Amino acid sequence: MARSINDAPDFKLGTFSSNCSSGLAVTKAPDRWSGSWADNLRLAKIADEVGIDFMLPIARWIGYGGETNFHEGVLDPTVWAGALLAHTRHLSVFATVHTAFNHPIVVAKQLATVDQVGQGRAGINIVAGWNKPEYDTFGVELPQDHDDRYALAQEWWDVIRKIWTTPGSFDHDGRFFHLRHVEGMPKPYDGVLPVLNAGSSKQGREFAARNADFGFTIVGGPEDGRDIVASMKAQARTDYGREAGVFTLGHVVCRPTREEAEEFLHYYADEQADWSAVDNLMALQGLHAQSFTPEMLATFRARFAAGHGSCPLIGTPDDVADQIQRFHEAGFDGMTVAFFDYAGELEYFAQEVLPRLEARGVRQARDWDREPAGMRV
Repeated sequence: MARSINDAPDFKLGTFSSNCSSGLAVTKAPDRWSGSWADNLRLAKIADEVGIDFMLPIARWIGYGGETNFHEGVLDPTVWAGALLAHTRHLSVFATVHTAFNHPIVVAKQLATVDQVGQGRAGINIVAGWNKPEYDTFGVELPQDHDDRYALAQEWWDVIRKIWTTPGSFDHDGRFFHLRHVEGMPKPYDGVLPVLNAGSSKQGREFAARNADFGFTIVGGPEDGRDIVASMKAQARTDYGREAGVFTLGHVVCRPTREEAEEFLHYYADEQADWSAVDNLMALQGLHAQSFTPEMLATFRARFAAGHGSCPLIGTPDDVADQIQRFHEAGFDGMTVAFFDYAGELEYFAQEVLPRLEARGVRQARDWDREPAGMRV
């Protein structure tokens, strides 16, 4: 029996963007994260052992330029998810899928297969799209109206859900898809996959309220995040009669002393920052996405270098535990974490930060002999 997203205390933690070269760190540092399959497999085995709840990838086809061509090398999220699930026992793994570039019948088949591999531990992160250069790569027009992007995403997801829940075959006549005698076997291992939706615009949060088990949104910190969480949960409950969790994202530099943590942050995210790639990324976010407010973009340049604009979790194990606890107290149900060296730094994080969170009642210790695997809701 799967646990509810509202089981408390149970603040979920996952890794984000490890399938990408450099992860979330827009840096020239020569020892930056490789994003290779070997390193991802090593990371997944550590995460599986120490009780990290999930791994979440980014879908990317071209880099962001700069000296490093940030995110130049990216493992395909769906293939990556299936492979990691085959090598782990407890970890949930999401596949990030762009609605504009992937046909829903194909995605339904792919992810049902991935979920069979993971025996119910797969999830889907639905992305309606924002990166215009990638649309140009595909020869697809980026709708300038957010309403149109999310109208496509809604119909796309409706088709996939119907494939996963309908016996036999069906026809579909919609605005974007006209399909005949659609069928889909096998179904997912244990019902419809958990849905994560990374959207911070008005339309993105509406889509999450209607469809997502976990809304994934960017905030400045726990203080402004408190109202956003309350609003997103209320919208799901009031408009659609459903419960939804809310996640946010952070980047971690955890060291025995605060001075060591700040020195390392300065090394990779200031001295070695790929500022031209940072500026390219921020310009694209400002032009075509609504994940960051104009005020955020005006002040977050250092955050983009350190962790793609995510919230900083910097300092000693006590400092990092304090910062995560504040997100828990603000009502978030979990967050993703990224590291300069995911596999190298996750072990220290697990040894020092996770026990502190458990002692404070933010998280429960993972007992895999008693608890079901996966994030089914």
